[in-house]
Amino acid sequence: MEKITKETYLKWYEDMLFWRKFEDKLAAVYIQQKVRGFLHLYNGQEAVLAGALHAMDLTKDRMITAYRNHVQPIGMGVDPRKVMAELYGKVTGTSKGMGGSMHIFSKEHRFYGGHGIVGGQIPLGAGLAFADKYFKRDAVTLCYMGDGAVRQGSLHESFNLAMLWQLPVVFICENNGYAMGTSVARTSHSTDIWKLGLGYEMPCGPVDGMDPVTVAKEMSKAIERARSGGGPTFLEMKTYRYRGHSMSDAQHYRTKDEVEEYKKIDPISQVKEVILDKKYASADELKEIDKRVKKLVSECEKFAEESDYPPLNQLYDVVYDQDDYPFVQHK
Repeated sequence: MEKITKETYLKWYEDMLFWRKFEDKLAAVYIQQKVRGFLHLYNGQEAVLAGALHAMDLTKDRMITAYRNHVQPIGMGVDPRKVMAELYGKVTGTSKGMGGSMHIFSKEHRFYGGHGIVGGQIPLGAGLAFADKYFKRDAVTLCYMGDGAVRQGSLHESFNLAMLWQLPVVFICENNGYAMGTSVARTSHSTDIWKLGLGYEMPCGPVDGMDPVTVAKEMSKAIERARSGGGPTFLEMKTYRYRGHSMSDAQHYRTKDEVEEYKKIDPISQVKEVILDKKYASADELKEIDKRVKKLVSECEKFAEESDYPPLNQLYDVVYDQDDYPFVQHK
């Protein structure tokens, strides 16, 4: 893993703040009905992504996740304007406006979604890793899931094959405490999700998912193990989301006091505190970062607002690879 420096902290601060403000803007335009359907926000969980990106080799490693997937592709290098346009359903989006909130993709940046089926991405993550091993590509796949998805049978099938074939994959459970509105304690006798790896003799353990430094260190170990032929790892990132499961979530299952307690360990605030304590930047310099973030969010909104909706013929053009497919009739 690269050393965690002043530049690392400043990048973490700007990235995480941008991801937060980007999604705050999405929440605002959702209320205005400019973004439709479901909208699952990542607020509070940013350290899980920031730490992982520091440990990855972005020239070859891959990432796949569930439907809380707006900021991960941005971290992987996707233009945030295109991500916002996708949420608006515009043709300039990452999937030409036809994927929406839960299905952000970028083959170019090795981000493979964005999956609406709970746990559906877990065997796909193992499959990406299998392909890399088969073709000897020296790449590692990071496969994310929520705490609710670990109850799916596909996880156990994927774990078994990943260990059997020693696949270069890191499985990560982002345990934010609730599967929609159901706490982990209501769905499992054991609340230590990481222990699921023990049944497969898979290296596994819990990680403080609110601290990007801890995430970076543990992810680095897991990635190195996978890249060197040591097989998969299962990490439980203990994190928290400050917003509801989705925008339609009334959040009756938790108290406001609980949310406020977790806000005391907000990953953005933690990083900001280190920056100021170690004099990596002054308060005025951080304000300049805040201005840049605000400006970029505005640019993303403007790009999405001014982009066109997909043309009708796109319904046909993106279905078949063969341009002159003979069984499509345009009326």
